[in-house]
Amino acid sequence: MENEEYEFWLSGPIEGVPDLLQPAAHALLQSERELKKYTADFPKELLWAKTAGRASVGFHMNHVTGVLDRMLTYAKGESLSDEQFTFLKQEGTFKLNTEVIHLQEQFSAKVEEAIGYFKTVPENSLTEDRTVGRKNLPTTVIGLLFHAAEHSQRHIGQLLVTVSILQADIS
Repeated sequence: MENEEYEFWLSGPIEGVPDLLQPAAHALLQSERELKKYTADFPKELLWAKTAGRASVGFHMNHVTGVLDRMLTYAKGESLSDEQFTFLKQEGTFKLNTEVIHLQEQFSAKVEEAIGYFKTVPENSLTEDRTVGRKNLPTTVIGLLFHAAEHSQRHIGQLLVTVSILQADIS
């Protein structure tokens, strides 16, 4: 049961998610919560602004969604689609009409999909071999799912700093 007073990892197990995937599920849910928190009331005009040569808030919001989508695809043993490659190429592209709420909802939907997928993964398949990218770099199912979660957490931290700096500049 979710209790906003605590981080997700302190809120108990997520029903139906295998024990070994609980940390990844908790990290993704925490990322989703923090993305919404840090971008609540964030001005659309600053979505693609860069500060100190770092990536924009819009990039981070797109990127966490895109990476999660790609890691799920690889975990399933599938190849990326043309649509996924297009999304990858456009993650940091300035789009005047992009709304912050759309990017929040996009990530929330992908986290929901991931948690649903986690519930279908037998624990005995977590060490199965998988490959990543055109170079077919070696990994495992659990390696991909863990990376998706820790990568999201890393980018949420970067997003928080960028949001803080940009909002301080307009205050």
